[in-house]
Amino acid sequence: MGGWVTVSTKVRRELVERAKRHGVNISEVLRRALEEEVARREEEEARRSARRIARELRMPEEEVARLIREDRSR
Repeated sequence: MGGWVTVSTKVRRELVERAKRHGVNISEVLRRALEEEVARREEEEARRSARRIARELRMPEEEVARLIREDRSR
């Protein structure tokens, strides 16, 4: 994963002015918020997959999670 891309969004001018007054690094805040949201959704997707696998294997979800963690640690 390399490189950067510019993403733009519209926000109220007042909000940007208030953020600047308080020394908020808008780019960093937006970048961090996006990273956290993507991580949250990826985690939820992994949980759904683990539930599906557990159902198909007729195995407790906790056991599937343990096996996945064990596999990742290798």
